[in-house]
Amino acid sequence: MTKYARKILELVEASRNHMTAEQIFDALRETYPTVVLATVYNNLNRLWEEGRIRKLSVQGSPDRFDRIARHDHLVCRGCGRLSDVTLEDLTGALQRQMGVPLLGYDLKLLYLCEDCRRRREAGRETEDGEALS
Repeated sequence: MTKYARKILELVEASRNHMTAEQIFDALRETYPTVVLATVYNNLNRLWEEGRIRKLSVQGSPDRFDRIARHDHLVCRGCGRLSDVTLEDLTGALQRQMGVPLLGYDLKLLYLCEDCRRRREAGRETEDGEALS
C-alpha cells in the first residue's frame, strides 16, 4: 500500500462526515502538499475495489467515502445530508430469504431532515401566513 493510500484510509476511518474525494484531497494536502487530485481518486478507487472503504452514491451529490464498520445510513431526500444509523444486522435474514450467501449489504434509508421538512412546510404557506389547500 502506498503512503497516500495509507493516509487516505486513515482519514476515511477517522472521519464520521462521509468525506468527498475533494475533502479528502484537501486533508491529504496538509501532510503531502504536492499530491494531485488524480492520485486521490486512483487510491480511493483502489481502496474501494479492495473492500477497505465504502463508496456511498447519492443521486445529485458527489460520491462520499466511509469506513467499513457495519452501519447503515439515513439520507435526506431534500439536501442529501448523510447520517450514520446502527440497525440490527439483517444479513442472516436476507440470506435466508435470497437463498444465497451474501457478502454484505448497504442500506440507505431515505427521509426528509427537519430543516427540509420546515422549508417544505414554509413553501406551502402564502405570504400572509395562510396555508395553501
